[in-house]
Amino acid sequence: VQLQASGGGLVQAGGSLRLSCAASVRTFSNYYMGWFRQAPGKEREFVSAISWSDSSTYYADSVKGRFTISRDNAKNTVYLQMNSLKPEDTAVYYCGADTRGGLYYTDSYEYWGQGTQVTVSS
Repeated sequence: VQLQASGGGLVQAGGSLRLSCAASVRTFSNYYMGWFRQAPGKEREFVSAISWSDSSTYYADSVKGRFTISRDNAKNTVYLQMNSLKPEDTAVYYCGADTRGGLYYTDSYEYWGQGTQVTVSS
């Protein structure tokens, strides 16, 4: 199983980006797909997640109202639309497949994409 993250880049504060995470196979129907981020010198932190089965969504407080997670079952792809970006959103963003149901915890994610850099300039 492979996850391919893309869509990162350099954007000014207040701008938008859309990240994509494409899964090689549809094996996660009972679990969650999540986005985490890791800034230099910091631990990887939860950003958002979505359930494959019922599309329930979850967000970190720091991104609520600005980020939107969605999925396209036909394409086995999860998206993270990021609006009103702030310099503190700068990080490497990783998508993962949660096969253990822990949702907010990195240990619950069995598969990870390679990460995509998001840089927000002030």
